[in-house]
Amino acid sequence: MTSERSPGWKLFFAGIIGIVLVIPLMMVYALVWDRQEQSNVAQNAIAAGWGGPQVVVGPVLVIPYTVNSVETVDENGRQTTRTLQLTKELFLSPETNTLSTNLKPDRKKKSIYESVLFVAENSGAARFALPADFARYGIARDTLNLAGAELRFGISDARGLQADSKVVVNGTSLELQPGKGLAASGGSGFFTFVDWNASSPMEVKYNYAIRGNKTLTMVPRGGETKWDVNSSWPSPSFAGDFLPTKRNVKSSGFTSSHAVTNLALGQALVLTDDLAPPSPTTIKRYDSVEMTRVNAASTGGGQSQAATIGLVEPVDLYSQVDRSVKYGFLFIGFTFLAFLMFDVIAGAKVAAAEYLLTGAGLVLFFVLLLAFAEVVGFMWAYLIAGGAITGLLTAYSAAVLKSWMRARFIGGLLVGLYATLYVLLNLEAYSLIIGSLLLFVALAVVMWATRAIDWGAKREVAGEVNAIAA
Repeated sequence: MTSERSPGWKLFFAGIIGIVLVIPLMMVYALVWDRQEQSNVAQNAIAAGWGGPQVVVGPVLVIPYTVNSVETVDENGRQTTRTLQLTKELFLSPETNTLSTNLKPDRKKKSIYESVLFVAENSGAARFALPADFARYGIARDTLNLAGAELRFGISDARGLQADSKVVVNGTSLELQPGKGLAASGGSGFFTFVDWNASSPMEVKYNYAIRGNKTLTMVPRGGETKWDVNSSWPSPSFAGDFLPTKRNVKSSGFTSSHAVTNLALGQALVLTDDLAPPSPTTIKRYDSVEMTRVNAASTGGGQSQAATIGLVEPVDLYSQVDRSVKYGFLFIGFTFLAFLMFDVIAGAKVAAAEYLLTGAGLVLFFVLLLAFAEVVGFMWAYLIAGGAITGLLTAYSAAVLKSWMRARFIGGLLVGLYATLYVLLNLEAYSLIIGSLLLFVALAVVMWATRAIDWGAKREVAGEVNAIAA
């Protein structure tokens, strides 16, 4: 008779092998991150030349005005005071601004990667007037150079502007000029010269279309700003400083409405400094060229606030694969535990190499899931990878455990684990509580099944005995 390792030693060695398998799990986790980075690079390449995430601002009327500045200079050892006349800019926001946007999504593919692009068709109407209490702002009306006034529109990525842009002021269509955007859009955009004597309100109607990708941000300026958006995209995200007052999201698309007053903005209609871009403080184009950053300190007018609508993917396969990898140790743990129970209770001997090969198959599931998900989508990839690994390990278990009955138990266990994981991935809000309850139940079952085992005892098994010569 020869002695076999105690159940406690078997548990210890199974645990060591499980810990070793964390290394390839971490390598799979790194692989998911690398593939996601490649996807981002491919999406950037798709969007190159189309237009990046767009920020729209305005219209804002910019009026030059003159101020006298007194300075003291040293000339030949004598202090001399002189008065200089400086030209500055006054930023007049509209009393009302109504903007309607038709957001048309468009999917573009490169190899196995896909990016969501859009064309935003904007049409709006704004009304400008000098406030009745204009003198309170400390600027004399006769210092305004109304002949040099400009109507400015901010577009963060002017590459996306289409050719059909149009601005009509008091019934007259005006010629548009490139550049001279607003600070909130990074200084990019377009403008037009206006002829206005400020004796009566100025009515502005405008239309322009821009191309972009992923997000469209509107920076409200004015006494009252309304922004209505409609799109055929079924899964929008709403973010920024202002959320929609109304929204209706369906499988066929969505509509939303924003309404913002200058009281909510905390901004006067008349400003002597432009407003800086909204948060985040750095906006990057998808060609990896960083926009010019104009901060609040340089403008002196404070930071803009904004409302953002994003065209998000209904299912982000990389985030789902990433989350599933984090549950990998549970697959290894439950499967090894089942092997250990057959070993300790039923007497089926499982070698360290067999634990290791089984664990390698469980890790391979996540590699297959990632590879197929990029081609056929997450759900079908999950079924293919789960079915392949379940079939492989069930057949292998029949040889290891010397019984198809026991192998069918392993196969059923894997099917249950994969089904549970899929539910956890789709019920993100309740995944922790469901997972913890399942672990509790599994621990209770193991404790009950092993309640009579002496973990430190060695079992005697039949073996070959060498004859000893007398």
